[in-house]
Amino acid sequence: MGQAREVMDRLTESLTRQADSRRVGELFAEDAVAFTPDGGEMHGRAEITQYWRQLTDMITDARYEPVHSYEIGNTAIDEGFFTGRNTGPIQLPSGESLPPTQKQIRLRGVDLATVGAEGKIVDYRLYFDEMEFMEQLGLLPEELT
Repeated sequence: MGQAREVMDRLTESLTRQADSRRVGELFAEDAVAFTPDGGEMHGRAEITQYWRQLTDMITDARYEPVHSYEIGNTAIDEGFFTGRNTGPIQLPSGESLPPTQKQIRLRGVDLATVGAEGKIVDYRLYFDEMEFMEQLGLLPEELT
């Protein structure tokens, strides 16, 4: 197992079993870039850490079920299911928040983490179906479900 795989596994553990945003932040380079369907493009450790803090506050019992794990050079790639119950506030892009829905979610996704020379994530990409996420939370209008 190489460095990229080890860092990705620590990220997954920090987001699920421990839900530790400080530890998550330590895994990203100060000038890291990340992209997610719901957060868009984020620049810098602070912005990326804030994104993950909102998610772990929203899904406090998050778990990850791996399907495939790869490491190619300095990039680790995971495919799997993110599961949990929405027990915390849902942060909207406007800055407002919605109360928890208490709904269970199970989303299939793929994430890629490229690790730089200092052993920190410099580029991170997360892909999942945002409409499915909203539907599972019960937040889509009936005509879209």
